[in-house]
Amino acid sequence: MAALISRIYNAFMPPKPAKSDGALRFGILGAANIAPLTLVIPAKSHPEVIVQAVSARDRQKAEAFAKSNGILEVKDSYQDMLDDPNIDCIFIPLPNGLHFEWAVRAIRAGKHVLLEKPSVSNASEAEVLFNLPELSQPDAPVLLEAFHNRFYPAWAFFCSLINPSDVVHVSSNSMIPWWATGKDDIHFNYNLSGGTMMAMGTYNFAALRVLFGAEAEECLSCDVKAYTDGVHKNCDYDFKAKFRFPNGGIGEAQSTLKGATILKPSSVTVTEKEVVIPDKLLPDSQEKVRCRELSLYGMIHGLFWHRIDIKDVFVLRSTDDGKVVKKWEEKNSHKAYTFRDAGGEFADLPGEANWMSYRHQLEQFVNRVKGRKTQHWVSGEDSIAQMRMLDMAYEKSGLGLRPTSTYR
Repeated sequence: MAALISRIYNAFMPPKPAKSDGALRFGILGAANIAPLTLVIPAKSHPEVIVQAVSARDRQKAEAFAKSNGILEVKDSYQDMLDDPNIDCIFIPLPNGLHFEWAVRAIRAGKHVLLEKPSVSNASEAEVLFNLPELSQPDAPVLLEAFHNRFYPAWAFFCSLINPSDVVHVSSNSMIPWWATGKDDIHFNYNLSGGTMMAMGTYNFAALRVLFGAEAEECLSCDVKAYTDGVHKNCDYDFKAKFRFPNGGIGEAQSTLKGATILKPSSVTVTEKEVVIPDKLLPDSQEKVRCRELSLYGMIHGLFWHRIDIKDVFVLRSTDDGKVVKKWEEKNSHKAYTFRDAGGEFADLPGEANWMSYRHQLEQFVNRVKGRKTQHWVSGEDSIAQMRMLDMAYEKSGLGLRPTSTYR
């Protein structure tokens, strides 16, 4: 318990090293509730990051946000932020429906962009954004979809335990309690590309893609509960989707923004196919096979708590008639709050136990901007494929794609 308290306290009250010469100056578009967690707090412990300015449609809100978060400047508009030559990077935590326009504007202004997930509203927008000609130029701006949990040590360690070619089934779940959202939240505004699949569900979809090491070929089903009135119409607040992958495996994703009262940690479970385990001690008349199930609990916010469970079912059987000689289970659990905890190939990677997934993400974003090696990245191709999967599910659900921006 003491370790838990210390880890969380130091995550939100991190050490503040002196800022280095050449530190990147970030501007935030929108005084979003997620921005302190995603950028402001992680930036405190990064010597090469300064959160310089914020802008919002309501200047008073921006001023209050700046004051409470120790941000130096308030800009009159989003465009003023992009026009400021002292701003190196833009963080975009705006409503989903505004991501495309302001990411394009920022890239064209020569700014590096950290873009909240989902990157845009649909695959057609993603194709345009991640293929902007400015991104293929020498010294091009850096653009990253902020899938923060994919930068966390526990996720990296979990993925290292899995051979995608052996995966036959993946299920992923997440939820937000009913009391944490309201119908008038931006999550449920269709014109702003709202919906649970666009919010929590995008984590679950990404987990399926990464763990299968492939893109879904078909959405077999997508059952939803959705609003039917006003701006909320066609916004899902609960969904369960099933996908078929190229190897014939099945991926299932489920989430809700109207969940039970008590928060349940996000999770993903992988089932692998039966594999033969070589054992020189066995006679030629017997073989040893294994079926493995791996689960990661606390998939999204691993800093607070997570656990990796591995369950192996072994069978010793006759090679002549397949008769089972012996069957047994072995179970193991792991945690990886740091890359040192993960060990092996990860042992020397940077990070402290109090680093949130957002802090790990910021480390890699800065490395990429500075031209240094990155241990993990979410490529433009990855982000485009992610939006294709979301489109596939929305089409299957009958709710239709989220609306495309008119900005070009």
